[in-house]
Amino acid sequence: MIAAQAKLVYHLNKYYNEKCQSRKGAISKTIREVCKVVSDVLKEVEVQEPRFISSLSEMDNRFEGMEVTSPTEFEVVLYLNQMGVFNFVDDGSLPGCAVLKLSDGRKRSMSLWVEFITASGYLSARKIRSRFQTLVAQAVDKCSYRDVVKMVADTSEVKLRIRDRYIVQITPAFKCTGIWPRSAAHWPLPHIPWPGPNRVAEVKAEGFNLLSKECYSLNGKQSSAESDAWVLQFAEAENRLLLGGCRKKCLSMLKTLRDRHLELPGQPLNNYHMKTLVSYECEKHPRESDWDESCLGDRLNGILLQLISCLQCRRCPHYFLPSLDLFQGKPHSALENAAKQTWRLAREILTNPKSLEKL
Repeated sequence: MIAAQAKLVYHLNKYYNEKCQSRKGAISKTIREVCKVVSDVLKEVEVQEPRFISSLSEMDNRFEGMEVTSPTEFEVVLYLNQMGVFNFVDDGSLPGCAVLKLSDGRKRSMSLWVEFITASGYLSARKIRSRFQTLVAQAVDKCSYRDVVKMVADTSEVKLRIRDRYIVQITPAFKCTGIWPRSAAHWPLPHIPWPGPNRVAEVKAEGFNLLSKECYSLNGKQSSAESDAWVLQFAEAENRLLLGGCRKKCLSMLKTLRDRHLELPGQPLNNYHMKTLVSYECEKHPRESDWDESCLGDRLNGILLQLISCLQCRRCPHYFLPSLDLFQGKPHSALENAAKQTWRLAREILTNPKSLEKL
């Protein structure tokens, strides 16, 4: 048994050093290329409208606010200034969303974003995004990369197509540090010893982002309340949870397997589903020793089986906001197809670790 486990870990490490590292290298190169174009567009936006200041900056070889959805899809979060005159309200009426309401006694004129405040005193995510989209469209025509970048039509999101190969979504957002949303107040679960109190404090201090992007309720139509609402995002908090042991390595392998074998019609799975399932696996295996290098095979296998279960049930709850289903709107046939494909993958890895050389 131990010999079989050691053999699996050996092949997984080989896979990580060869396939995962080459994927990381290729994506880093793409990110640099994409960020040059996005920075140029945002510089042009800032000339027209100084309230939209580019926050895309490189720190320790990574770009702050850049999320990789897949090797050809990216999201850049553009942090806006001066949220201060608004109160953050998440009453649970819109799963995964919250609103920003003008604080009592504050005049509209005190806000930097005065013309985007609705009659009821809410800062409208849709109005800000609409203005930003117009500015980006103008900037794309003027910037020095205009021959290689185009706006993606037929969406209220701000999306660029670069060199006909990459799609980059640019999302205006507010950073909320030092507060924690009521809709995530149940976390951490009291009966689970992971993460420890120090890590919990770090995660909550990291806070969350409020993104201006489309959020749909179950019927798929966007109501006016939703179009004014902001989408909650916990990217930095989630990254903190994955520190220590082989957690990040495990996620890197899952992303690589997804890119190579689970890029399927209907796009049922993305990197974020993988990240979410690693967090759930951490709860199931709360001890640090469970995330030792020697346990890499067990953890990977556990996550793939959990993924199959989620795909078969057609539900993948958001880690911090479990009432939010990350499979919402995905075609059932695509989820079934992904479940079968994931099962083949898991069986192959478990029964024949050497097959990783070909995966």
